Order: sequence, then C-alpha cells, then structure tokens
Amino acid sequence: MFFKRSTREPEEKKAGLFARLRTALGATKENLVAQVEAVLSAREEIDEALLEDLEGALLGADLGVRATTRIMNEIRVLRNQQAIRTAEEVRAAIKRQLHAMITIPDRSGTSSSVGGPQVWMVVGVNGTGKTTTVGKLAARLAQEGNRTLVCAADTFRAAAIEQLTIWVERSGADIIKGRSGADPSAVLHDALAAAVARGSDIVIVDTAGRLHTRSNLMQELDKMRRVAGRTIPGAPHEVLLVIDAATGQNGLMQAREFLKATGVTGLIITKLDGTAKGGVVFGIAQELKIPVRFIGIGEGIDDLVEFSAEDFVDSLFSETQTAD
Repeated sequence: MFFKRSTREPEEKKAGLFARLRTALGATKENLVAQVEAVLSAREEIDEALLEDLEGALLGADLGVRATTRIMNEIRVLRNQQAIRTAEEVRAAIKRQLHAMITIPDRSGTSSSVGGPQVWMVVGVNGTGKTTTVGKLAARLAQEGNRTLVCAADTFRAAAIEQLTIWVERSGADIIKGRSGADPSAVLHDALAAAVARGSDIVIVDTAGRLHTRSNLMQELDKMRRVAGRTIPGAPHEVLLVIDAATGQNGLMQAREFLKATGVTGLIITKLDGTAKGGVVFGIAQELKIPVRFIGIGEGIDDLVEFSAEDFVDSLFSETQTAD
C-alpha cells in the first residue's frame, strides 16, 4: 500500500502486537484449530475416515466450501503420494494452505504515485463498525506521518458525522463534512478540492452504510467513484470493504455484491476479538481473491492493525505448533 510508514517497529512492540492478536483470535482458534486438533488426536492412521472428520471440522469453522475443498484436495494428494503420514504433517499442510489463501497480491492503485492525494473509499453494510474503523484508520495514518483528511460523506445519519468528528479530532487528521442530508458526491468533491489545496497525502471517505441488495444505494457509490476520478486522476485508489467477522458466511455474500458494484480492492475485517467466526477471512480470500488490508482486534484507537498473513496464521497455531 502506498503511504508513509513510521520507522521499523522495535521487536518488543511487534511481540506485544502478536500477543494481542493471539488473544483477540482466541475464540476463532478454539473454533478452528482446536477442532482440527480434536480430529487429529482421535486416531493415529491418516485414513479416509479421519479426513472426512477433518473436512467437517473445517466447514464448521466458517472457512466455506471452496477453502475447505482446496485444503482437503491438497491433503489427499499428499497422502496418496505418501508425503503425509503423521498428524504433524497434516497440521503443517493445513497451515501452509491457510497462509497461501490469505496471501493475495496487491492490485489496487496505491502502489504507484499520482498527481494528488490517495483516495480511499470505505464502504460496507450498516452495523459493521465502518465509521469507527474510518476514525481508527485516520489515526493510524496520521501517526505514521501522513497528512490525512477525512471526508464525512455519510450524510444520511447525523450521528455518523458527529461520531466521526470525535474520532478525527483525537487522531490529529483534518475533516470535511457537509450538512445532514447533503449530496454525498458534492461533499466528496469539496473534500477532494480541499485535500489538493492543503497538500494532503491521503483522503479517507466514509460512506453511508447500505445493504448490498439495494441497487439504488449501490449506484450512488458508483457516482461517488466517478466524481473522485474526475477530480483526482485514478481515484479512488482503494475501495475498502468493512466486514464484521461475526457475520460469518454472510460476509462472503456482502463482499461478492460490493465487488460487483464498487470494485472493492481490499478488506477490513472488524470485531475479530468478539467472535469465533474469524475463519471467514480464509473463505473470502479464497473465493474472491481480495486481500485483507486491516483487521480490528479491539475497541481502542490503536486496535486497527495492518494485516499480516503470516502473523494471522501463526497466532492461530502458536500454542499448538511452534514450528513446521
């Protein structure tokens, strides 16, 4: 992603972040890894009965059909080749596949510089924590030295503007907002003009929450995309879809529809600390090939962290398997 980063984090800070991530994913670990361990410890032979039980455990952990099928196909191939003979080798194969699923190449426009600020649109359905996430994202980017401007384009909910203003004031970023009920595209145009004039690095656009089934509201997002592109070349450079991890496989349905309507380039998975359904991250990444950009692991302003596939998988397996 194209934005300024602070100097390399000290090892103790990274270790602390990993510990927080492991704690936040505790329920998902119990739902996914513990179930896998229960199957692998039930019998010694890696036979078809064990593999069927393993498949059921993966499906029950919200990985989804495609992700589960990919893992099981790989394990069966390796078993037939006699490359897998022990539970330890099965566990290592699952871990490798999970890591591969969520390692998605960056296809957004943020990897190249443009003649103006980067524009990130944040979209999602109601109740996913979208506005709070925008505030946390603004804080993170501002702390890393980015001149950040937030566009409060959720003009349908007055409380959203007030809520976002509080978050932005805490973050040290700037904010442009219109009156309640104003045209979101007009607010966006004003925000982008202000960003250019102020020399902002990044503009984060908070859009109104909308159901993915409401075609008129999805068309409004498309209008905002066009307005952004006319004002700043290549904008929006990111369209970030916020998904509540607790929705499980419903999150996959949402992602599918937003991808069609808005060209989603990345995901932000929220509320991972309060659900056992974090396995949906693998299902969405496998089916739609959309990279996860950030994850929410708590309610604090510092609890939105940049996603690392390696750390995510390692945190799930950290106490069960310390080495491949």
